[in-house]
Amino acid sequence: MTNYRRNRVPGASYFFTLALADRSGDLLTRHIDLLRAATAQTKQQLPFTIDAVVILPEHLHCIWTLPPGDSDYSTR
Repeated sequence: MTNYRRNRVPGASYFFTLALADRSGDLLTRHIDLLRAATAQTKQQLPFTIDAVVILPEHLHCIWTLPPGDSDYSTR
C-alpha cells in the first residue's frame, strides 16, 4: 500500500479529484440528482464550503474549504 503524506490544515481549502472505477460510464452526470442529495446531506452532517466543482460523466474535481478548526476532509 502506498504511504501518502497528507497536509492537514484546519480551515484550509482542499483540491481533490474523484474518479469512478469504470471510467467508460456516465454515472455521475446520469445520476446528478443523487450526487447533489448526497452532497447536501454530507454538508449538513460535516459542514464545508464548495468553492468550485466540475462534474464530468466519470470523474469530478472539487475545491472545498473546511470550517475553522477542522482538518478532517477525508471523512467527508
